[in-house]
Amino acid sequence: MNRALATASTSDTARAVARLAGASASGVPCAPVRDLIGRDDLAAAYAVQAALTERRLSAGARVVGRKIGLTSVAVQRQLGVDRPDFGVLFDDMACADGGTIRGGQVLQPRVEAEVAFVLGADLTDGALDTAQVRDAIEYGVAALEVCGSRVAGWDISLGDTVADNASAGAYVLGERRRTLDETEPVDVVMSMSVNGAEVATGKGADCLGDPVEAVAWLARTAYDLGDPLRAGQVVLSGALGPMRPVSPGDTVTATLSGFGTVTVHFGEEEVS
Repeated sequence: MNRALATASTSDTARAVARLAGASASGVPCAPVRDLIGRDDLAAAYAVQAALTERRLSAGARVVGRKIGLTSVAVQRQLGVDRPDFGVLFDDMACADGGTIRGGQVLQPRVEAEVAFVLGADLTDGALDTAQVRDAIEYGVAALEVCGSRVAGWDISLGDTVADNASAGAYVLGERRRTLDETEPVDVVMSMSVNGAEVATGKGADCLGDPVEAVAWLARTAYDLGDPLRAGQVVLSGALGPMRPVSPGDTVTATLSGFGTVTVHFGEEEVS
C-alpha cells in the first residue's frame, strides 16, 4: 500500500478518527466517513485505522493478531467491493468457544465462519510466499468472526470498512487444533447455523482460492505497511460464506470439516 497516494487532508483524517471513536465509545453508530476520506483511498483509510489502533493501545489494549476481510465473493457482493482488506484483533475481542457475546458488545453484529490460524514463526522477511506461510502456521481451528460496524446501517464503502478496523468486533476459536499436515484448509466444507437452522454454507476455496493464500496476502501487505505478522498471533483468514445478522438470544454454530465445530451465544441487550 502506497501511503503517498492518500488524498485526504490531515484534518479530514482526524475528523474520521473522531467520528468512529465517538461511535465506539457511545455505542451509537455514526455516519460513514467516506465524505472525509473518500470511498477508495486505502492509504487514508488505513491511516485512520492506524490512528484508532494507537488509541486502543494507549488505553491498555493489546494486539493479538489480524483479521482478513472481504475474501469471499459472497461477502464482496454483499458489500459492493472487489478486494480484501484487513484489521487488527485486540485481546478483549476474544470469546471462548461456547461463550457469550454481551449485549451491546458488538455494534450491529453479523457473523461469518472461517478458518483461523495461529502462527508459530514470525513473517518478517523472506519471500512471504505460500510455502513460507505454510511453514509458519502452527495450527488451524474453526472460527466464528462477529463483525460489527460503527457505521449506521452498515452503509459502508471499502474506505469506510477499512477505516473502521475492517468492521472487526469479536471472534471465537474452536477447540480442535489441526496442523496443515492433518487438515488441508482449501478442502474444508463449512455449514453455519443460527438457532439450529442453516443460514450459510461454503468451502475453503471460497476464501481467495485458499485460506493459506489469504494469509500470504496479509503477510505481504502487513510487511509493506511496516507491521509484519509475528509468532503467536491469531489470523482470521476470511469468510467461507456470507455474513448473517444476529439478534440478542441467538446461538450460532459453525461446522468446518476437519476442524470440528465452534459455537457462540448472544446475550440480551443490557438495560441501563
